[in-house]
Amino acid sequence: MKTRLSRFALLSSCLLLSSQLLAEPKRPECIAPAKPGGGFDLTCKLAQSGLKDAGLLKAPMRVTYMPGGVGAVAYNAVVAQRAAEAGTITAFSSGSLLNLAQGKFGRYDETAVRWLAAVGTDYGAISVRADAPYQDLDDLIAAVKKDPGSVVFGAGATIGGQDWMQTALIARAAGVDPQKLRYVAFEGGGETLTAMLGGHVQVTSSGLGEVTPQLDAGKIRILAVLSDERLPGKLADIPTAKEQGYDISWPVIRGFYMGPEVSDEDFNWWKSQFDSLLADEDFAKLREQRDLFPLSMTGDELKAFVEKQVQDYKALAGEFGLVK
Repeated sequence: MKTRLSRFALLSSCLLLSSQLLAEPKRPECIAPAKPGGGFDLTCKLAQSGLKDAGLLKAPMRVTYMPGGVGAVAYNAVVAQRAAEAGTITAFSSGSLLNLAQGKFGRYDETAVRWLAAVGTDYGAISVRADAPYQDLDDLIAAVKKDPGSVVFGAGATIGGQDWMQTALIARAAGVDPQKLRYVAFEGGGETLTAMLGGHVQVTSSGLGEVTPQLDAGKIRILAVLSDERLPGKLADIPTAKEQGYDISWPVIRGFYMGPEVSDEDFNWWKSQFDSLLADEDFAKLREQRDLFPLSMTGDELKAFVEKQVQDYKALAGEFGLVK
């Protein structure tokens, strides 16, 4: 009897493994909706490495870049042209949700895709070159108050986007009209940082994870991180905006969605892989190496989070006159 049960258990395991292998997409792809080097790129490469290292994805996952409209081009392409692709996941961030809240993705809203997984959270950061005259946020605000046109802000979005919103919130808290800020929009965080290092803009508003490699290299100074409290580990020396007198916090969710016509079988396969990945201690270390912090949601839980976040962003955008 024991031998028969053992054979049954072995057969069941083989069938389960076989079904998992059949469900795995042949050509997995992660779309980063911007040029290389920014937060979307970071998000895709985190999944690429994590799924491979954990043995949850046998085929190599390629990262492709689809810049345009700070995520709008990719969103529209996935919904309208690649709606049923079982192997395609696309990176999103809080900035994507903020743009959706303002109708910047055209005729598609937050219900147009299948929200797959959130894999971590970042925080907004205000950065300058290491040789900049600004030592803290007060120095920067004083310069802006004296002459708003003397400081050029660079960010990976248009007015109303996530990076602009971070600077607008700080400006408002300091009594400065956000509309008077000099602002240069770039397609992604990588371009923004390059422009600042080249001296074309003086300040970068971005996600923290986008700029920490240059912080480690000694090329930039982070004036403030937009978290409620100081962050742990090597980031503990970075002051928050709150402790400098500006009551601003901006967490940045990082995750993935899929096309609206992806089958339940294919969607649930990916969800299962991400559920396993998010419970993996090695993935937690990989995420920490990229200066991201724990935030784990998949499927319906993430969908509910996204819908609430979009509503909150609609209210915030309304405060700045960005939506009717």
